[in-house]
Amino acid sequence: MSRERWDERYGVEELIFKSEPNRFLVEEVESLKPGRALDLACGEGRNSVWLAGKGWKVTGVDFSPVGLAKATRFASERGVEADWVEADVVEWQPPSAAFDLVLVMYLHLPAEQRCRVLAHAKAALVPGGVLLVLAHDRSNLLEGTGGPQDPVVLCGPEDLVEALPGFRIERAERVTRTVATDTGEAMAIDAIVRAVLVS
Repeated sequence: MSRERWDERYGVEELIFKSEPNRFLVEEVESLKPGRALDLACGEGRNSVWLAGKGWKVTGVDFSPVGLAKATRFASERGVEADWVEADVVEWQPPSAAFDLVLVMYLHLPAEQRCRVLAHAKAALVPGGVLLVLAHDRSNLLEGTGGPQDPVVLCGPEDLVEALPGFRIERAERVTRTVATDTGEAMAIDAIVRAVLVS
């Protein structure tokens, strides 16, 4: 979606995504020693704020000023701080070798743009740094619930792995989660990749 569409979507008082962090983030990161983290397409900041609360020094990047304003307010309410950067992550060049953890979570783009963002993520990591990518899986379109309905912006774990040369892949799989809908609980299918930069 465009910046304007996201601004419109974020332009309500409450958080449109829940305030708690993504559960896969918690599972994959909770055992890591806090360091410097970069949250690309951070939206309203729920994952950034959780990381900051765990002692990480966090930079959150998003192209929606409305989303970032809510992230700033949410961080203040939780008594934590983060650096917020208003930028399009497809174009934005992060500081080189500056982060121990980079998140790319539910950022759905065509393959060429997705590869550019992952290249930026790689450049931002120190050797041994962790990249965590989470997206609605391609199979979610027909077999799951919610998420983008455009197959052009969907991918599978194998697509993500292919775009990550120089990484040691620690996890690459499809995972499911339960989501609430107007007609009850349903299943969503995600692609998750956790990778460590080795070169």
